Amino acid sequence: MTFFKTNGAIGAALLTLNMMAGLTLSPNQALANSEAIDASAQSEAAVHYKNVEIDGLDIFYREAGPKDAPTLLLLHGFPTSSQQYRNLIPELSDEFHVIAPDYPGFGRSSMPPRDEFDYSFASYASLMESFTKELGLEDYAMYVMDYGAPVGYRLALSEPEKVTALIIQNGNAYEEGLLEFWDVFKTYWADNTQENREPLRGFLEIGATEWQYTHGIPEANISLVSPDAWTLDQAYLDRPGNQEIQLDLFYDYRTNVDLYPDFQEFFRTFQPPTLIVWGKNDVIFPAEGATPYLRDLPNAELHLLNAGHFALETNGPEIAEKIREFLERSLIN
Repeated sequence: MTFFKTNGAIGAALLTLNMMAGLTLSPNQALANSEAIDASAQSEAAVHYKNVEIDGLDIFYREAGPKDAPTLLLLHGFPTSSQQYRNLIPELSDEFHVIAPDYPGFGRSSMPPRDEFDYSFASYASLMESFTKELGLEDYAMYVMDYGAPVGYRLALSEPEKVTALIIQNGNAYEEGLLEFWDVFKTYWADNTQENREPLRGFLEIGATEWQYTHGIPEANISLVSPDAWTLDQAYLDRPGNQEIQLDLFYDYRTNVDLYPDFQEFFRTFQPPTLIVWGKNDVIFPAEGATPYLRDLPNAELHLLNAGHFALETNGPEIAEKIREFLERSLIN
């Protein structure tokens, strides 16, 4: 089923159909019908900001689009939240049911103390599984980026039959994608001491957060990046107790690397339709991590964009158009 935006032309079409049926409407009636349909379509496309309780935690999420349309689940990265999809959601919500949750400790979801919640990628994947069930999502395509990749891939390992397609943007699943940037993390993974933990605290400061948004971007495109994005992310990072949560997650990331072979086996076995849109100038997850996907997903569509880590900030309309074409081809037609 194809979903589309309505406009005033529908009024004329309704008038014609009713005349053919012998039920003539006045121009004013036809216009009223058209405006009612337009209002309904706009309501479906509007972004709604919601909360749902999952395992005693308040999970915030953004939702838009017709609920009977194909679902696209947007899983965010570090150090952000569902706000990273603030522009993408309305771009796609005319034709797709779009949902973007925040993980605990990020954005507007609960942030329980560390001794009351296991801040790990396994916990996040389990929560997202419960989240999809609570919302009644029978299947979904996934947009995964940064932390969203291991969260989404763990979810796929648990419920592979529910994953209708993958959209991968600077989200790693291969050793080739862990270059020099990760050396300090690997030291921490190998020896979890305070001495090795402390150097990573610098990644939680405002300069580092701004850098994640602006590095690798052509000079002409820097002005496309909203300072509000990194300012909001930093406000959440600066909450009392959040730094220690993030440092715990930095350490736990090693468990995702251990699962890379399992993620790759999922790709090979299930061959989900896959679109890869990758900011090629990213030094966190560089382009060396994009091309290995083609080993296991030979039919994947790969686009290396002249962008950085948060490619949606500068290349959002381009990415949205590629997603629309890909999903229409993969899920609708």
